[in-house]
Amino acid sequence: MTVSEQLVENILQTQFDSLGKEVVDSAKNRIIDAVGCLIAGANAAGCLMVVDLVREWGGAGESTILVHGGRGPAHNVAMVNSIMTRSYDFEPCAPYVEGKSLPGHISGSTVPTAVAVAEQKGASGKELITALVVGDDVASRILAASDYSFDLGWDCTGTVNMFGTTAIAGRLWGLDERQLLNAFGIVVNQLAGTFQSIYDGTHCFKLPQGLAARAGIISAELASKGFTGVKDFLQSKNGYFAQYCRAYQPETVTKDLGKKFYADATFKPYPCCRTLHAAIDCSLELVRNKDLSLEDIDKVTVYVAPAMREWRMFLGQPFEVGDIPQVNAAFSLAYNVANALVRKSVRLEHFTEEFIRDPQVLNLAKRVKLTATLPLDRPQAARVSVKMKSGSEFATIKFPRVASAYVDIARGDPISNPLTAEEIREKFRTNTAFSKRVSKENTEKALKMLDKLEEINDVDAIISELS
Repeated sequence: MTVSEQLVENILQTQFDSLGKEVVDSAKNRIIDAVGCLIAGANAAGCLMVVDLVREWGGAGESTILVHGGRGPAHNVAMVNSIMTRSYDFEPCAPYVEGKSLPGHISGSTVPTAVAVAEQKGASGKELITALVVGDDVASRILAASDYSFDLGWDCTGTVNMFGTTAIAGRLWGLDERQLLNAFGIVVNQLAGTFQSIYDGTHCFKLPQGLAARAGIISAELASKGFTGVKDFLQSKNGYFAQYCRAYQPETVTKDLGKKFYADATFKPYPCCRTLHAAIDCSLELVRNKDLSLEDIDKVTVYVAPAMREWRMFLGQPFEVGDIPQVNAAFSLAYNVANALVRKSVRLEHFTEEFIRDPQVLNLAKRVKLTATLPLDRPQAARVSVKMKSGSEFATIKFPRVASAYVDIARGDPISNPLTAEEIREKFRTNTAFSKRVSKENTEKALKMLDKLEEINDVDAIISELS
């Protein structure tokens, strides 16, 4: 049996009752967090354009555009809902597989897909959760096997996410093994995504994630009609591994398959690129514990490990406000450190244009410099040092819970510094309040139902509170 066939078998045979409480609770946390981020991002730059376009396309009213309302084909609705989810780069990320955190953003595609198809098919909460668990697991395992890194240039939200969404749609559509293999063979023809969108600060940085949601559903629908695809989407001569990976470990895909379920494991406390969070934590600790005068700051130095390839890429560029300021800010080390030092907090409103263009933040951002001198074996570390014009220097260093070199493990780390379940729910409330589109009453109703999702017979009951 091929790796692809083993995946398909596990997708279709996994049952809710076999998942266990920890797996189910984790899935519900991802749903709560992603839906909250969707609500927060409903009015973010570019989202209304996509909402309008989906409405113009029309078509069967299978699923609901959340927050804005209106219905459309499930694949188009999943796309727009996914784009809204990614808008502030705030949703769950970083699958944790075999003790290693991976650079992925899976939930922003898989959760909107699961919600849209569950509504389309009149699925129960248990069915939605089970489909999400197997879909997230597929995407996480393939990502772990891919030896993926940012310097490849392509965005994994537009590749491995498609395999996760195909698994979800295929499961909820009730495909058989042959059909689901064809669905994966169809979706492998649609993989795409470039990090140039982030370099250029465009709306497109969130498009691959939305297209992944759309493609997974379309692929399942085509396969249900008998449409055929690549026979071995992973290991054929021109399959995924050969086309997209410098090196790969197919055995990772099937190790403990059906026994362990992987997924995004990091829940973000700040609405920006996860790799910036350690430096933000340092900056917040510094400014909260030291009596700093912003006017007297000469320069700010951020120390990271050379292993952080992405620091040498888009995150460490000098901060400039472009056509889409929120995208520029979300992926800028200089902006986020300056923002944290000036405002002593990092909140969603700080990524709106009014706050981004604050002269005090912009002036300080020009004095933020990056150096990659921390130990190679501390890839998540960050140190922030502020030098005052008088010559005095303050530094913040967090020590790990185990004996080691100095290291800062950012809040949200699933092992060392996770957000609690209550913090995730409070984040949901903060997100809905920021959007100004969902009332406090509906927020609490939806949250209560999401907390008991496995007891919901039809997900329509939740969707009505959020649209």
